[in-house]
Amino acid sequence: MLTILGFAMIATFLVLIMTKKMSPIAALVLIPALFCVAVGKGAHLGDYVIDGVSSLAPTAAMLMFAIVYFGVMIDVGLFDPVVRGILRFCKADPMRVVVGTAVLAAIVSLDGDGSTTFMITVSAMYPLYKRLGMSLVVMTGVAAMANGVMNTVPWGGPTARAATALKLDAADIFVPMIPALLVGLLGVLGLAYVLGLRERRRIGALRLPDEESVETKEAVLVGAGAGGGRPEKRPVGGAGGADGADGADGDEELLKGLDPNRPTLRPRLYWFNALLTGTLITAMILQLLPIPVLFLLGAALALSVNYPRLPDQKARIAAHADNVLNVSGMVFAAAVFTGVLQGTGMVDSMAGWLVDTVPEGLGPHMALVTGVLSLPLTYFMSNDGFYFGVLPVLAEAGAAHGVTPLEMARASLVGQPLHMSSPLVPAVYVLVGMARVEFGDHTRFVVKWAALTCLLILAAGIVFGTI
Repeated sequence: MLTILGFAMIATFLVLIMTKKMSPIAALVLIPALFCVAVGKGAHLGDYVIDGVSSLAPTAAMLMFAIVYFGVMIDVGLFDPVVRGILRFCKADPMRVVVGTAVLAAIVSLDGDGSTTFMITVSAMYPLYKRLGMSLVVMTGVAAMANGVMNTVPWGGPTARAATALKLDAADIFVPMIPALLVGLLGVLGLAYVLGLRERRRIGALRLPDEESVETKEAVLVGAGAGGGRPEKRPVGGAGGADGADGADGDEELLKGLDPNRPTLRPRLYWFNALLTGTLITAMILQLLPIPVLFLLGAALALSVNYPRLPDQKARIAAHADNVLNVSGMVFAAAVFTGVLQGTGMVDSMAGWLVDTVPEGLGPHMALVTGVLSLPLTYFMSNDGFYFGVLPVLAEAGAAHGVTPLEMARASLVGQPLHMSSPLVPAVYVLVGMARVEFGDHTRFVVKWAALTCLLILAAGIVFGTI
C-alpha cells in the first residue's frame, strides 16, 4: 500500500505542476500533507515536516547567501569578461548561443555546486535569450543536463556518496568513468547544437552591420536596459518568442544586471573579487568549512568591501531579495515533500519494490540494472536516499552474482543528468527562478532529453567496459 501511495503522490505532484493546476510551492506542501493523512499518519505530519526542514535548512542557508554572494559578484562586474567571451563565440547566432550555454554550464560546474553553476550561467546567458527571443526552457534544459554530467566529479556529491556507501575510493569510481562521461557531455553538446539550429530556424539570427565592432555588438546585447544610446537591434524574423520571452519588470531588472555602464560596477576591485571567489571555491572543494558558512562569510565580506556604505549594502540585498525568497521558500516547501516521503516509509517501500521486481535472471547484469534504475530512483529520491539506502542493497544483490562493487558504484552515477532536474533538488529552483521559467515547462522539456543522455552514458560505460 505504501508503495502504491508513494508512486501516486509523486505522479499527482508531477501532473499538477506540469499542467499548471498548482504552483510548485503549493503542490510540494499540500499534496504530501494530503497523502500523509491518507496513509493514516496525519498525526505525525508535524514531526515529518520538522525533520525535513531540519535536513534541508543548511541547504536553504547556503542558497540564500550564495545568491547574495554571486548576485553581488554580478553587480560588481566579475563575470562580465565571461559574458564578453561567450558573446564573441555566439555572434548573436541562436545555435551558438545554445552551444555556448552548454559549454559555460559545463565549465562552471567544475566547482561542484549546481546552484552556483546555474546562477552564473543564467546571469550570463539570460540577456542573450531575451534579446534574441529564444526559448528560455532550452537554456534551463541544456544547463541542467550539462551540470548533471559534470555533477559526477568526486567533489560534486554523488561519487563521494557512492564511495562512502560501498567503502570504495572515489578516484577508483570516477576515473574509469571519464570516457563514458565525456561521451555524455558530447551528447549534451550535440543536443545543444540541434536545439540551437531549431531556434535559428524559428527566429532567425540577429543581423548587425559589418562595420560594427565586437565591442559594439556587446554593448547592444549586454547593455540591455541601459538608458539612451543606440536603438536596440532586433532578431530577424523575431519577435517575442515562447516560454516566457515576453518582457516584464523583473526581466528588465535582470537584463540591467549586465549593463556595462551600471553604477554598481567596481572595476578597481576586480582582482580582489576574483581572488575572493577563487578562494571561496577552493575552500568549498577542500571542505575547509561547511559550504553554508563559507557563503555566509563570503557574502558579508563581498558586501562590506565593495559597498562600504550601509545604504548601498541594503540596496544590493534588496535587489536580490526576490530570488532569495523564491528559492529558499521552494526549498522549505520541498522539505515537506521529502519529510513525508521518508517519514511515512514510502521511499523505502518503493525502493524495496523496485529491487524485488528485478528478475533473478538479471543477477549477472546488476550493474546494467542499477544504471537503468538510477534514472527513476535519483529523480524521485534524494541522492542521500539513493546512495545510502538503495545502492548498498543493489550492490549486495550484485555481489551474489559476481558483480563488483566498483561496477555498481559507477553504474549508480548514470542517472545524474536527470537527477539535476528533480523537484527534490534545490538547485533546480535557482535555475528556473532566475530564468523566469515555470517548473512544469522545464520538466516537460528536459525529462526526455536528460533520460536520453543518461542512457547514452550507460551505453558508453558498457562499451568501454567500466560498467
